[in-house]
Amino acid sequence: MNAPTPSLYIDRPEDVAVAARALARGAVVAAAFANFYVIVTRPDAATVRRVNLAKGRPVQQVGSITTAVGRIPGMFDWSRISPRLPIGRVRALMDALYGAGPFGFRGPAADRLPEHLTQIDRGLRTTQVIAPGLTCPSNAFFERALAETGTDHLYITSANRSRHHTGATEEPAHWKAGALAADFTHLDDLVVLAHPDEAAARAAYPGYLTTSVTLLSFHAPEGELEEPPVLTVDRHGSLHLDDVRRAAAPLGLQVRLGDTAARRLQVRGYAGALV
Repeated sequence: MNAPTPSLYIDRPEDVAVAARALARGAVVAAAFANFYVIVTRPDAATVRRVNLAKGRPVQQVGSITTAVGRIPGMFDWSRISPRLPIGRVRALMDALYGAGPFGFRGPAADRLPEHLTQIDRGLRTTQVIAPGLTCPSNAFFERALAETGTDHLYITSANRSRHHTGATEEPAHWKAGALAADFTHLDDLVVLAHPDEAAARAAYPGYLTTSVTLLSFHAPEGELEEPPVLTVDRHGSLHLDDVRRAAAPLGLQVRLGDTAARRLQVRGYAGALV
């Protein structure tokens, strides 16, 4: 049976306002995000734990953050970036990749970010910032949600049930709102803020798979004094490694796959009525 059609849409300001107010009250929002969907909530520890449980994840699993695109640099502590990495180059790469579409960066976390949204890696406290890119209408939703919550960041996670719960080798993110809603019927406060036209959303990002974003780490450049400096892809997702390299090379930066990114993320398939 088909899941109910969502009644809220990401391009309607009145719907964005409804979803943002619901999020501020503690609801779980499944939001249109570039060419697929994500789950977004308040960033407090209790809400993050609740979403972890709803997805079937370990309750204490560390979360990622999102914010409106113009606020992204403020999520990082640039004083802790390696002296081998000129900040201007990293910021330019960030602008280029977020200017093109959905992407993620991991780097030194700003001090104000809470422990449940950060993790220690190679002696540094880091955070992951996942954003849809400059042109996505979800930026307006994030701005409204930030205003409603009085914060400068939100919790974000992939719109799927965890493989820890399903037993599957991989559980790709949803790119259809109806199927997503059907996966989370156990959440009575789920709000779906959908694409008005999912096919058009996918067509707007021809170089991106409809799956979770590629994640690039810049807090610990690889290679002993190697030039150009080497940044690491921690997750090979929607944007292909070759495209990341093409953006990085003119800035004097190399990009390599990390140990956790040897296999590119899969795209979710849908059967029958949900296609």
